[in-house]
Amino acid sequence: MNAVDTNILIYVNDPRDRAKQAVAASLMSTLTDGVLVWQVACEYLAASRKLEQLGYDRKQAYQYIRDLQQVWYTALPTWTVIDRAEDLMNRFSLSHWDSMIVAACLEANVQILYTEDFGYSAIDGLKIVNPF
Repeated sequence: MNAVDTNILIYVNDPRDRAKQAVAASLMSTLTDGVLVWQVACEYLAASRKLEQLGYDRKQAYQYIRDLQQVWYTALPTWTVIDRAEDLMNRFSLSHWDSMIVAACLEANVQILYTEDFGYSAIDGLKIVNPF
């Protein structure tokens, strides 16, 4: 299974960087076995407000998440994820939020996390890929 970080979802809907938008859109169209991490969905809904000035409104953002929710498994937060995130923060010097995403991916048996934000190529067996 595969997961994406918030930045991938934002780039799909942000026309300011056409190259990244094309890569993100292509990636999203090919991921059939996706996992939507709850935190990523929430971060996306908050971050997409910055796209309102470009004509992308809140209703579209919520619909985008609902559409993903229909085809991808949603990884909901658990106490195990929080415990695992603390361990990851200590071992890899990740931020709290990044460690929560990685922990949720590990808990959901995700094999690949697509993001441009991490400085690692793998964490505890989770492959981390920068598609850009």
